[in-house]
Amino acid sequence: MQHPSNAPLSKSQLAALTLGALGVVYGDIGTSPLYAFKEVFAHGHLQPTPDNIHGILSLMFWTLTVIVSLKYVTLILRADNNGEGGLIAMLALASTAVKDKPRTRATLLAIGIFGTAIFFGDGVITPAISVLSAVEGMEVAAPGLDRFVVPITLVVLTLLFMVQKHGTGGIGKFFGPITAVWFIVLAVMGMHHILANPSVLVAMSPHHALSFIFNHPGLAFIALGAIILCATGAEALYADMGHFGKMPIRMAWFGLVMPALVINYFGQGAMLLAHPENVGNPFFEMAPQWALYPLVGLATCATFIASQALISAAFSVTKQVIQLGYLPRLRVLHTSEKETGQIYIPFVNWMLYGCIVLAVIFFGSSSKLAAAYGITVTIDMLITTVMTFFVIRFAWRLTLPLCIAATGIFFVIDVLYFSANVIKVIDGGWFPLLIGAIMFSLMQTWKDGRALLSERLRSDAIDLHPFLEAVFCSPPLRVAGTAVFLNADAGTTPNALLHNLKHNKVLHQQNLFVTVRSHEVPWISDAERVEVEDMGHDCWQIMLHFGFKDEPDVPRALKLLQAHGVKIDDMETSYFLSRDIVIPTIGSGMMPWREKLFAGMHRNASGVADFLSLPTNRVVELGSKVEI
Repeated sequence: MQHPSNAPLSKSQLAALTLGALGVVYGDIGTSPLYAFKEVFAHGHLQPTPDNIHGILSLMFWTLTVIVSLKYVTLILRADNNGEGGLIAMLALASTAVKDKPRTRATLLAIGIFGTAIFFGDGVITPAISVLSAVEGMEVAAPGLDRFVVPITLVVLTLLFMVQKHGTGGIGKFFGPITAVWFIVLAVMGMHHILANPSVLVAMSPHHALSFIFNHPGLAFIALGAIILCATGAEALYADMGHFGKMPIRMAWFGLVMPALVINYFGQGAMLLAHPENVGNPFFEMAPQWALYPLVGLATCATFIASQALISAAFSVTKQVIQLGYLPRLRVLHTSEKETGQIYIPFVNWMLYGCIVLAVIFFGSSSKLAAAYGITVTIDMLITTVMTFFVIRFAWRLTLPLCIAATGIFFVIDVLYFSANVIKVIDGGWFPLLIGAIMFSLMQTWKDGRALLSERLRSDAIDLHPFLEAVFCSPPLRVAGTAVFLNADAGTTPNALLHNLKHNKVLHQQNLFVTVRSHEVPWISDAERVEVEDMGHDCWQIMLHFGFKDEPDVPRALKLLQAHGVKIDDMETSYFLSRDIVIPTIGSGMMPWREKLFAGMHRNASGVADFLSLPTNRVVELGSKVEI
């Protein structure tokens, strides 16, 4: 499969991908002007004096330059995993690079999975703060409407989550153009005020940032917790690389997104220099009175698009985590016949919705939510920097001094921003951390429980080769057709085969013992998909390989066996599954509460048949009880 990141592009394709990237990649960071600059002055710690405004603008400009332009756009976009990006792809790349160092690998996997868990906390906060901050523009247009902000926000979010099951194929084509209009409006609004007060541009000099830090170290440290909000959504640049490719993402950033953001932030600063009393909501205060309601509408559309992109990312990440074995199988629905990546996971959708509604009702304003936002952003940025070090050190094999030089400055900056947000844990940062901790517990419990279950099944298992030899010493009746026995542990006798022989006393003419393996690479080609071992008597041991972004379609993969001399007739093929019922016991396994949790997760996991795309009318499930 050829991906946008490495495929040659025509000018028209490049333009289309660049426009598409605006709606998907830059929706989150594009809505940050709604709340980032406002939050710096929101709590009264910092007064909107000229020196303070220049210092804050300078810090924001260099945050965008260093963290987004240098770290993500320049460095991290180079660390692709077969054309794919994102924390899961980075984790797979880093863990593979240190596979000969078991302790380091285990530590990296734990850190990466924690970062993925934190992402779900981010997935709750982002739609809540984005939509709230957009709707809060009504307070500027008509102060008496403030009591309607939360109800309208909940209505918008409800509509957002209700349309997920229908997919975004129909309206998705408008996301790029609408977001492009949004960035143009950001630039026009900011430019108007910059032209009225061009002296604000002196803040682009880094000495304003440095003097602000040295003159007010305490205030600067507190301010960093809000300043980082201008870079929220930077992770999307890397996460969506597989969809659009490096060049469109870079062109969109340098060509439109960064200039528009910088102009808007400096425009807000210029407006505050002239009217410091407008510090309550400087973004909407920039607009003339006649434009307020249209601006609120456009901002709501922009936040809707940004939230949609993040929800889609949550579906994609969940599917990848499932295939890597850190979450139980969930019902995955495809919303497009053409695009396999467009999926909908009902459980994730409504769990996110429930948590977001709680966040909106509990916090009630974007300012209160901002305290909860920065902590998740900085944790993921810090983890990405750590992963990048291991990738460039062990995968790229660069020298240690060069690796430290390439990532050290970013690590220090990430630690500073993280530290500034740690102090906000009590004010709201606990909320996404709680969500992240719950997700991490679920993921680790599932991983550890699966290992225990496999160990227990392996200890009771019968080796397949000697078993078949014993069976064919006095062969049972052979019936026409092909039996496919799905087996988690290659080389062992599936329970389904034992039950079939015991109860039905027959064996199919052709028997395939199939084990599905997921790997820490996004894609595996058809040429590498299948491994075949002839066991005699028309029996074969089959190993199917899938990447964490592949669709695990077993029937389609089995058609590749024809090249190995194994012919399968779909209509005469039956699939036999072993469905184990987990019984938690007091013993040497996990803690009792984790064993009960794993048993519940295992019981409620969606069927293997759906996950592996098996035809449900030809599936036979045989169960057994297993104690862990």
